[in-house]
Amino acid sequence: MFAKRIIPCLDCKDGRVVKGIQFVNLRDAGDPGELAEVYNREGADELVMLDISASREGRATLMDTVTRVARKLFIPLTVGGGVRTLEDARWLLGAGSDKVAINTAAVETPELITELAERFGSQAVVVAIDARRIEKTETGNSKLETRNSKMETRHSVRDDVPVPNFQFPVSGAASAEAAATRWTVLTYGGTRPTGLEAVEWAQRVGKLGAGEILLTSMDADGTQAGFDCELTATISRAVHIPVIASGGAGGPEHFAEVFLRGAADAALAASIFHFETHTIRGLKEYLRERGVPVRI
Repeated sequence: MFAKRIIPCLDCKDGRVVKGIQFVNLRDAGDPGELAEVYNREGADELVMLDISASREGRATLMDTVTRVARKLFIPLTVGGGVRTLEDARWLLGAGSDKVAINTAAVETPELITELAERFGSQAVVVAIDARRIEKTETGNSKLETRNSKMETRHSVRDDVPVPNFQFPVSGAASAEAAATRWTVLTYGGTRPTGLEAVEWAQRVGKLGAGEILLTSMDADGTQAGFDCELTATISRAVHIPVIASGGAGGPEHFAEVFLRGAADAALAASIFHFETHTIRGLKEYLRERGVPVRI
């Protein structure tokens, strides 16, 4: 069995690391360069940096932050946020990132996944999927959980970009497995429903050339109540590329659960590392004691 990876995440806004709950109520968590140096020293397997305000910060601020973070690292760095073209990816890779993550652009322009894979290799392409659980109505139809509607009122959504209306039919094994529970994909920081069913979209991005999936449960994000193991296991078993679980980490037991029950290849967290609730070294020792293969 391959070693499971522990990946701290730096959500950056205006050149600083921030963290919130379900993508809102952000608070400052430190300098990205300083945190990167700490995580590199503590034994993180990789680092992810997501620029959550790329459209407002501008290219210069993002490039400067990536360069500062990359200089502190001897581990792979994945950078996402505002990547929409081959040129965007080229700039990030040139600034020091090893992989680029795409989310909204992947949904709106799926062929970009293939273009990136052909130009830079699948190992450099991570597709981020933000998924929210769908609940059944009394009539048997599906709807987004009420929290999503409330959250949307707290965000400003770009009205100048058309909303894609992709619909992929659920069939075969995926249909049977997802019959009771389903998840929908959202973009623009979790503010815009796409109509995509998460399992079908994950399968498609793998076929298009993505080398990895960064899967975030928006229901669990920032709650520290545990990963959505049902979501992670469903996606992991439906695709043939590694899946990084994200959203909900609160303690070592949550990592053990998402690896052993959720079938994740890697697990990403932010708050518990940024605010020193747990150390990466201590987490890995805990996991090794419970039979989870990790690099120490």
